[in-house]
Amino acid sequence: MTTTSTPARTAAAVDHARPALGTLGLFTVLLGAALPLIDFFIVNVALPTIDHDLAAGPALLELVVAGYGLSYAVLLVLGGRLGDLFGRRRLFLAGMAAFGLTSLACGLAPDAWTLVGARVAQGAAAALMLPQVLATIHSSTSGARHAKALSLYGATAGLSMVAGQILGGVLVAADVAGTGWRAIFLVNVPVALLGLLLAARSVPETRSDRPAPVDVPGTLLLALSLLTLLAPLTEDRAAGWPLWTWLALGVFPFAAGAFWWVELRADRRGRTPLVPPRLLELVSLRRGLAVVLPLSGGFSGFMFVIAVALQQGLAMGAVASGLALVPMAVAFFAASLAGPRLVRRWGTRVVTAGAVFQAAGIALLAWTVGHGWAELSVADLLPGMAVAGLGQGLQLPVLFRVVLSEVPGEQAGVGSGVMVTTQQSAMALGVATLGSLFLSLASSPAAMGSALTTTLLVQLGVVVLTLLLSLRLPRSMA
Repeated sequence: MTTTSTPARTAAAVDHARPALGTLGLFTVLLGAALPLIDFFIVNVALPTIDHDLAAGPALLELVVAGYGLSYAVLLVLGGRLGDLFGRRRLFLAGMAAFGLTSLACGLAPDAWTLVGARVAQGAAAALMLPQVLATIHSSTSGARHAKALSLYGATAGLSMVAGQILGGVLVAADVAGTGWRAIFLVNVPVALLGLLLAARSVPETRSDRPAPVDVPGTLLLALSLLTLLAPLTEDRAAGWPLWTWLALGVFPFAAGAFWWVELRADRRGRTPLVPPRLLELVSLRRGLAVVLPLSGGFSGFMFVIAVALQQGLAMGAVASGLALVPMAVAFFAASLAGPRLVRRWGTRVVTAGAVFQAAGIALLAWTVGHGWAELSVADLLPGMAVAGLGQGLQLPVLFRVVLSEVPGEQAGVGSGVMVTTQQSAMALGVATLGSLFLSLASSPAAMGSALTTTLLVQLGVVVLTLLLSLRLPRSMA
């Protein structure tokens, strides 16, 4: 990637009439980025207790996870566009307030269906809040601070995925004031209140210099495309592949084709489409998203599978299964801190190196599980977890920088929405595919060892794909 776009991007991204994003403001928006990702994973270790308390059953448990992910993924691009139009700080505050309220509703849910509805609303609130984070960073920082802020965002995103399951295990086991699993949602309420207070003081208001009205046909068709793809794949196993899942998958290619045709038509007529086709002409964005897909899908699938395998296969408690991920979190954080310095010297080949480390970690985990499942302990998993976390930490933060490096400042919201939608959709697909593979093979606790080994080997193949795709990334970044 050449650096010729840097002056244009910087000029468009930073309006000198607006205050820059300070340290407290950066902390606040990163807090807003962490909450939705933590909540995507925090329920994994709490599902058995939710099932016991609410008599939910497999299908409703799937909806507790999938309902959040679906509404989140479907509305992300719209959330980014609304921020461009009405102001990103305003939408961030609204999303944070809604996230706190919907988290309270989840924590107080009297039955499983109420919890599902609250989780759908919580996902919608997250979709309103999260795109404003990257858009605010992109439009109110520049130069070295911009690169550092994006690296910190990537580190926050990756750590949140791991920390969600660790925190979930601790809160469920602690049973704070007898709340049990409800604490995993109720803990968001004071955090959201803190975020609102900090954001009101420290986050600058930014918006697109050329705001455009919402593309209603594009929004509806994108929602239909994502729903017809993700809903059947996330509910297939629990629902037993009923007729509606096949009908939905049959509709998906037509909905996706209609969406792209509508967007091209709007662009040719001089209107502003929901996802401007010209945005995908940016090589950095297009090739970066191609790597984000398998990386995020494999990561989320792994997190779901390891939680189920350790709790149901080895009867580990929520805390022990969460502690197994601590080496991954520590290694991820260390790699994220080193990433910016490595990128200055090696460019995007850092992503390729990260894929090599991740492949080695997953292979080591597969070997460990395959050769000692019955006596497996948290300590046995430590080397593989640490190496895999190191590899992931070298990839994810750098990829976020690659994807957004050439996006103009006035399209920061929609660019962020496209990237996070891709990531979120991949995460949902990863849980659906790797999770379904594992659960179909794990017919009993005794069979979970071989099922986990097989699933890890499949994920290893996904990591190899990530490695090959990373070779096509532009070598340098603006």
